[in-house]
Amino acid sequence: MTASHTSPVSPWWSPERHADRRPGLLARTRIDAAVRGWMAERDFLMVDPPGLQRSPGNETHLHAFGTSMIGNDGLGQGMYLHTSPEFTMKKLLAAGETRIASLQHVWRNRERSALHHPEFTMLEWYRAGAPYEAIIADTLAIIGLAADVTGIEQFSFRGRVCDPRAAVERISVAEAFMAHAGIDLLATIDGDGVPDGAALAAQMARAGMAPSADQSWSYLFTQVLVDKVEPQLGNGRVTVLDRYPASEAALARRVPGDRRVSERFEVYASGVELANGFGELTDAGEQRVRFEAEMDEKARIYGERYPVDEDFLAALEIMPEASGVALGFDRLVMLATGAQRIEAVLWAPVAE
Repeated sequence: MTASHTSPVSPWWSPERHADRRPGLLARTRIDAAVRGWMAERDFLMVDPPGLQRSPGNETHLHAFGTSMIGNDGLGQGMYLHTSPEFTMKKLLAAGETRIASLQHVWRNRERSALHHPEFTMLEWYRAGAPYEAIIADTLAIIGLAADVTGIEQFSFRGRVCDPRAAVERISVAEAFMAHAGIDLLATIDGDGVPDGAALAAQMARAGMAPSADQSWSYLFTQVLVDKVEPQLGNGRVTVLDRYPASEAALARRVPGDRRVSERFEVYASGVELANGFGELTDAGEQRVRFEAEMDEKARIYGERYPVDEDFLAALEIMPEASGVALGFDRLVMLATGAQRIEAVLWAPVAE
């Protein structure tokens, strides 16, 4: 009897696989050029922050790649590949720049799937002196631009379709929790923005979910968001999900008049999260408190913490009011080309 053998998958650089991938890669190049042109027409400067940083970011569930920078004396200093160019770009705002954008690689560890890659391309931009409504409008324009470049009629991912030219849905996180999970989220947060895990767990139980008694409010929030809310977003049309709880928006300023929520938004299409933006927090003291709380939680869950960038906190002291957003460029190219995996639109994936 002849044994059956599974044919190995050709490497990404094999001519036949490259030929299949090339149309998507050429579309990526056209979208890249269109985005840069759009930014230039609106007087954004394209900046080039270094990937090597003292701190990769101070959010609980972000995981960085660590390395050592060896000086002329032969001694090593702990460094990280950045998870976002955010800290450097805000330092540039403090330096006096007013409209800046970056389209470059960033790195996030523990992330590899159809929508995640350890090294990916992020489009990030900031407007000094502008409300976050302006950044939301920018984001929607960029999404429409990508669709126009490829001429695609609708985005599609895993059976969920979205018309990128249809009227946008705008919904707050609290409204989405009530509509899609039957949970009054703001009732689980006190007037100072402090969340109550037991109150959220009780509401989840009444809504037929099974919360873990020993989990934090943040964990339970994410459970509801991922299981009940996100699958309903970006279906048929683009969704802007905004006004996140303050405890889930470490770098965003609070909404005036309601300390429970912050000026943070995310944009979804076909169930895919495309962008995450803020009305930026410029209070260095509050930012330090938030970073330390995030790192305490990271140490509790993962047994590690990242250093705080003191230079960044110093820059916040003179940074002007601003709004900014980070958009997953590869994901946008995926939707604009109909690709179903992020590696289909990367010129060369990271080796496994």
